[in-house]
Amino acid sequence: MWKWPDKFRISSFQWILGGFLAVILAGTGLLMLPAASASGQAALFSEALFTAASAVCVTGLVVRDTATFWSPFGKSVILLLIQTGGLGVVTMATLLTVLAGRPVSLRQKSILKDSVSAFQTGGIIRFTRFMLLVTLGAETVGALCMFPVFAGEFGPAKGAGMAVFHSVSAFCTWYADSVPVNLTIMGLIIVGGIGFHTMEEMGEHRFHISRYSLQSKMILAAGGLLIFIPAVLFWFFEYEGLPAAPRLLASLFQSVTTRTAGFNTMDFGKMSEPAQLLVILLMITGGAPGSTAVAVLAVSAVSVFRRRDTDVAFGRRIPVSAVRNAAAILAVYGAVFLLTAALICRAEHLSLLPCMFEAASAIGTVGLSLGITPGLGTFSRMLLVFLMIFGRVGGLTLVYAAIPSVGVEYARYPEESVNVG
Repeated sequence: MWKWPDKFRISSFQWILGGFLAVILAGTGLLMLPAASASGQAALFSEALFTAASAVCVTGLVVRDTATFWSPFGKSVILLLIQTGGLGVVTMATLLTVLAGRPVSLRQKSILKDSVSAFQTGGIIRFTRFMLLVTLGAETVGALCMFPVFAGEFGPAKGAGMAVFHSVSAFCTWYADSVPVNLTIMGLIIVGGIGFHTMEEMGEHRFHISRYSLQSKMILAAGGLLIFIPAVLFWFFEYEGLPAAPRLLASLFQSVTTRTAGFNTMDFGKMSEPAQLLVILLMITGGAPGSTAVAVLAVSAVSVFRRRDTDVAFGRRIPVSAVRNAAAILAVYGAVFLLTAALICRAEHLSLLPCMFEAASAIGTVGLSLGITPGLGTFSRMLLVFLMIFGRVGGLTLVYAAIPSVGVEYARYPEESVNVG
């Protein structure tokens, strides 16, 4: 029987990347339809592509005002793209296969495992169902909590739509003093940011933290510190003019929202440059994967300072491969982020800091902005589209999709020391 040559076989990472690109292009086509815009005129290709990529990558950067430019049909397309991108294209395809009553092949399970960064293929379908239930449950609770606020101002029908859209998406620039909206959004951001694996362990072990995996412990510890420390800095250096309660709410919200959310209740353009730089660093760190990489390197640095041969956290030794992956991820992300920011700065003749802010927002799939994105040229917009895809799919996934595996190494070269500091 004829067999497909190995060199032409599509890897899991290529399937993941191809799926995201296919959904983005399909969304672009739908958003270019006249019915998708409020004016009835077809959107430009660059505008539709940017909006579709921002939605699928769950970023929130926009070149057109979502509330006024897009029609109800266009907003529905954007919401569907956000939901598809949030769960993952491969995850959605698998769920449709399961709902259709068709068996899921071992190949599909392997691709799904790589897509959701699972440790093993066994139980992956059950985990996928758990992801769907948690996502829909959290969004439903979030929409119900925000509905009274929106319905009181816009009426039940429009209020329901806004509650659902804000619960699923990342567009919230109002209600800085609304405690229900702020707390609900912060809760959704934190729950979504810790990842489904950690949520599953929290549901299984509850308050028995000692039973959590090392990854979950590091995610929770790093996430807590990356919320608490910036909030303290915002409290003391950015919002001195606010009363105590709004000041606390604003400080916490701005700290939480940098974890790949896109919501904002304060104008980041009015922040001081040191505060904007802090936000840039937080956006690059992002949610669970990014914060875990930073935590791994921090543990490794402590081991170096204490002259230990192994990296230990919470009584467990971190594999060398995890440290290498963390270093590679942050190095690649940092290099791509800085290069793109420099290119935008050069092309648009803007100051470097705003360009770094938009680039960090795109690669971190956060969606915060200093307001320069709508005025960027096509070249700069396409750079941001690339960054959004890079940040959503994952830098290593893109590298693995482009560079084939070299297979197993059967020989090891002689070792020689190198001074690095």
